[in-house]
Formats: sequence, structure tokens, C-alpha cells
Amino acid sequence: MAVSQTGGLDPVLALALIGVLGVGSQWLAWRLRLPAIVLMLAAGLLVGPGLGILNPEQQFGDMLRPMIGIAVAIILFEGGMVLNLHSLNDAAKGVRRLVIVGAPLGWAASAAVLHYVAGLGWASAAVFGGIMIVTGPTVIAPLLRQARLQKRPAALLQWEAIVNDPVGALAAVLAFEVVVVLNSATSAGHAVQQLVVGIGLASVLGVLGGYGIAKSFRRGWAPEYMKIPILFVVLIAVFAASDAVLHESGLLAVTIMGLWIANSDLPSYVELRRFKEHATVLLVSGVFILLSANMSRDTLAALDWRAGLFVLAVICIARPLPVLVALAFTNVPWRERALVAMTGPRGVVLVAVAGLFGERLAELGIEDGAQIAPLAFALVLATVVLHGFTLTPVARILGLTAGTAPGVLILGGSRWSVAFAQALEKLGLQVLLADPNHAHLRSAREAGVPVYYGDILSEAAEDRLDLVAFDMLISATDNDAYNTLVATDLAPEFGRSNVFQLRRVREKSTRHALPVTLGGRPFGADETFFELNAKIAEGWTFRSTNLTEEFSADDWRAEHPDAIPIAVVGKGGGLRLLGPDDKLRDVTGAQVLSFGPKRPDLPNGTDIDGEDG
Repeated sequence: MAVSQTGGLDPVLALALIGVLGVGSQWLAWRLRLPAIVLMLAAGLLVGPGLGILNPEQQFGDMLRPMIGIAVAIILFEGGMVLNLHSLNDAAKGVRRLVIVGAPLGWAASAAVLHYVAGLGWASAAVFGGIMIVTGPTVIAPLLRQARLQKRPAALLQWEAIVNDPVGALAAVLAFEVVVVLNSATSAGHAVQQLVVGIGLASVLGVLGGYGIAKSFRRGWAPEYMKIPILFVVLIAVFAASDAVLHESGLLAVTIMGLWIANSDLPSYVELRRFKEHATVLLVSGVFILLSANMSRDTLAALDWRAGLFVLAVICIARPLPVLVALAFTNVPWRERALVAMTGPRGVVLVAVAGLFGERLAELGIEDGAQIAPLAFALVLATVVLHGFTLTPVARILGLTAGTAPGVLILGGSRWSVAFAQALEKLGLQVLLADPNHAHLRSAREAGVPVYYGDILSEAAEDRLDLVAFDMLISATDNDAYNTLVATDLAPEFGRSNVFQLRRVREKSTRHALPVTLGGRPFGADETFFELNAKIAEGWTFRSTNLTEEFSADDWRAEHPDAIPIAVVGKGGGLRLLGPDDKLRDVTGAQVLSFGPKRPDLPNGTDIDGEDG
């Protein structure tokens, strides 16, 4: 194993190990449907204080803190970029109350618990209490997908996490600036002057950085291939310039810069945000592995009964009390208030920012600042594990689940789409049929299929539709270009393996063929919109058939030679769409959904209209 001159793992090998552990933990968590933060915590503690393989302070020396500082700055910048004020204005009253009333109350309650229960001084409690407002959007999103909550409670939890992410970081930054100034200034007047100058300069630099980026990108002063590099260079420059005037004010500057860009209505905003999100995933993974590996055994051993009591007080008092007060006298039912009050998982951002501020406070001579990092780890681990295993059963007890079946979003209101939606509903799946043409939805409304009228890519759809409730997108309008656009644009939301599209009319022509990076996956017999609807006019119908030990996939094929297998619904209710090259496999207890000529003479299966075959 490569070692450095000072002993220990070579820095390059250490960086590779951090990347493998961070990204590998996130991938494994996705495969196992577990909270990624738990696996990253276990991996960091194992290679750090556990086995002693990774010692960040030894491997990276004086570069460790600047590395973490820049990474946290980019993470906070990402938090600012998700806060679009237009979306906030359109949000429900409950969300606004959770942010405007709940966040300050949560800050105060968290600081009080940290002081009176955990035993921290008011300086450390105020800083750590600010960042404890953050409930972790990266943790909430997978939990909501798993729990399948109804739209309103899901929206309350999701928007609170998104909006409070930069708000909590901003609160911690402001509290830290006050602590820094009070500990470094020679008098009260000097402290106030230094704080006002530092925060003012950070705000000006953040606004100037965001304004400069927005104007240059909108005017075309930067080529497309240089937009991302320019954005990151300006981001680091703003952070460094502000930090040089007042220590850690750079975090405030980059958060404001992200806010400005998020509300500038840039045409390239989606591309900037997606690349930034990818970079943030890498940085969050790296920072979390670094911080957990850098924990010493002595620090972990210092977690005593007060740490456990602190976590219990946060879960039982500091989280539910501010939420219940904020949502009082609103139209939110008590069941939803209770669920939101009992759900407050903390995520990687809390650990990253708290760990950084804890080290900075310790450098200022505030000794209990060193306790912030282990307390943050304990809080994150307890809340993620608790809510990861209890959110679904609690929501089910309160009657706030939207069902356990996977949701399917079908774009296009044709006769074939309506028949397909009815077939999926008969199999117990949640379906929504969307179309930008109101007339196209008439037959769907008459059939009782849930519909959404409007452009699925519009901001109104983003606010009104809860995409978390849907696992799969099927783009099936009569406009091939629109199908391709929707499938390409929403693929990052659903996952490219869960986005499907009808075959384009001229797809097989080399002159009209599109790159494989555009559009969705084919399914069924890979037929066009017009071919499928022509078969509907000829009397074709959807039919579900059970596979058993006595009736196998081969038996089904022999009995339905002309039918097209469209999908398979497993015993657990999971849906798998079949592509033109997919073979039907024997799965006892599964249901095959096929599309073929209506044959009431067949003994196995049920047609979509309910007639037994």
C-alpha cells in the first residue's frame, strides 16, 4: 500500500478511497433502498477511527480545512440555487408558515436544547442551532418516494426541506459571524462595525457575483462550453474575497449568489443546476467521508448519556413544538400536522456545515465547539434511522399514504392511452393521464381516469403535480417531437430506465433518426401512436392474465400468438414495462398485461372491459 513521507496512506490514494467510499455508499444505498448517509457514516468511521486506514489530518495536512471550506461553500451555493422565490410565493400557506414562523422557532428551540440538555455554551448552541433548522432535502426525497405520502403532507415536508436548506445555513453563518466578531473585536462598537462591514460586503459580493453571471450568460458573453467553469471560478473568487475581509463570511456571500442566480430566469438555469447537483453529490460524499474519518476515538467516546438525551429532546421537543405552533390556525388537518411534526430527518449538509463550524469555534478558543461534530453525527444517524423505518407505518396509521402501488404518469389523452390507463388501474396501480389539449382528455374524464390538463413541462405543473408519487413516465402523444422533449427533460427526475416513449413515425429513417441520448425507452411492440390507435379502432383491447405453475409464459404465448405483451405486474405490485426485445419470463403469481385482438373464447385472463375470457 502506498504511503506518504509522513506515514499513512498516500494523499492521492486517500482521495481515491474517499471517492470510492462516498459514491459507492450512495450507489449501494440506492440498490438496497437504504438512507445513503447511514452507509457513508459507517464507511467513514470504519476506515477512520475504526481501522486507522484513513487519517485526513495526516494525509492532507494544512490543505484539509480549505478543501472542506470550499466544498461546503459549493454545497451552500447549491442550497441557494434551489430557492426560487416564484415557487415560494406559489407555495401553500402551511409551507410559508413552516419557513417564516417554524424556522426561527426551531432555531431557538434547538439552541435551548443544546444549551440546557447537551451542555453547550450559548455561542456554540446558537451556531449549531441555526444549522439544525435544515431537515435535509437529500434525505427527505427518498423517504417520500418510499412512503408514498398524500400530496399535501409530502409537499409540506419537501418544500420545508428545500427552502430551509439555505435558510438554516444562513442562520448558522450569521450566528457564527456574530461569535467571530465578538471574540476578535476590541470593543462592542468595533464588534458591531466589523460585523456590519463583513455582512454588508458579503451581501454585495454575492449580489454582484450573481448579477454578473446572470447578465453575462443572458447576453451571450460566455460560450456554452465555458459557462460551468466560469460559474465555479466566480463562485470560488466571491467566497475567497469575502472570507479575506471577515472570516467565514464567504459562506454567506455564495448563498446569496446562489439565491440571485436562482431568481434570474436564466435560459441555461436547468443545465447549470443539474451539473451543480452532480458536483454537489460528489462533494457531499467526500466531505461526509472526510469528517467521519477524521473523528477520533476519544471524541466518539465522549458521547455520553447527555448526547442521547439531546437527541431525544430534539426528536420529542425541538422538532415537533415549532412545527405545531407554526401550523396552528391553518387549514392543515391535525393528522398532517402530527406527521410533519414527527418527521425531521437531518442530512449530510448539517454534518458538513456543523463539522466545519465546530472546528472554527474550537480555533477561536470556544472549547465546546469540538462537541458539535459528534453531536451532529449522533443526531443525523438517529433521525435518519428512526424516520427511515417509521415514516411509512406512521403515515399508514394516520391514513396519509397515497397507496403502495407504483404510480404511472401517461402523457397523451388518446383512446389507446385511456384504455391503457384503465388497464393499469384495474391492476391496482395509481395512474395520471396528462395532456396540454383539453379536448383530448374528454374520454379520460368520462372513463373516470384521473387527468391533468396542461403542459407537463410548465412551472404550473411543477408546482401542482407531485412527481414523487410516480415511478414511471410514458410519453404517448401524437407529437413525436413533444414526446422526445418531455422524455429527455424529465429523465433525470424519474431515472432514464423509467421513462418510455412511443416509437417515432420516421425513427427508422437515417435522415430523421435521433441520438440514443434523446427520448425514452421503447416498449410493447415498439409501434407508433397511429398504429396503436388504429388497432384500438379495430377492436383490440388490453387483457390481464395470471401466470401460475400450471400456466407458464410459454403457455401464454401459445394461447395469445397475436397479442403484444406490454407489462408484467409482480406479486408485490411492482410494474415492469416490456420492450420489443424483452422476453416474457416465468414468474409465478405475476400478471401479464397484453394488448391484442379481443378473444372472449379464451379461458385464461380478463379483458379490460371486465368480461371474463
